[in-house]
Amino acid sequence: MFTDKANRIFQDVIEKYHVINTVDQPFENPYNKETELLEHLLYRKSWIDTVQWHYEDIIRDPQIDPVAALKLKRQIDASNQDRTDMVEYIDSYFLEKYKNVTPKANATINTESPAWGVDRLSILALKVYHMNEEATRTDASDSHLAACKKKLDVLLEQRVDLSTAIDTLLADIENGDKYMKVYKQMKMYNDDELNPVLRSQK
Repeated sequence: MFTDKANRIFQDVIEKYHVINTVDQPFENPYNKETELLEHLLYRKSWIDTVQWHYEDIIRDPQIDPVAALKLKRQIDASNQDRTDMVEYIDSYFLEKYKNVTPKANATINTESPAWGVDRLSILALKVYHMNEEATRTDASDSHLAACKKKLDVLLEQRVDLSTAIDTLLADIENGDKYMKVYKQMKMYNDDELNPVLRSQK
């Protein structure tokens, strides 16, 4: 199943990140873009999400220096753009893969594209990892551990359900029961022409 591979790669990325556990560590993709494109994209996607997860932790520090916070906000904005770009790259992969499939006359469209489901799955992997950390802390109270264990159980169930839904969607697309239609995000705030503040400074 596709999501077996995706979940395994996401776990590998998160564990790799936490070896050094800093947002400014170097990134190296172990998958060849030419021969392992899907794996390459999934690995890159998860790395972006993992770094941004920790950006979000840092910027919530009430003692953060305002200048550092502004710099970090710019990094988060850039990361969000990278995240969106990667989703579109992954959808492009699926569009190419299924380009010769003829949808059935009664085929329907899904509420989200496969890659936006993958985006949710990648974030869910981070939630599982960090909730597991909280559920196994040695310095936390019994009530904290129990509450986090309950949340972890829900997240694990959610991952099974989401994985099943994504795999079912891909099978339906391959069989012609569903068809893909991808809308670019068309984010406006990063565009010099579409953001009036940026446009006024040109």
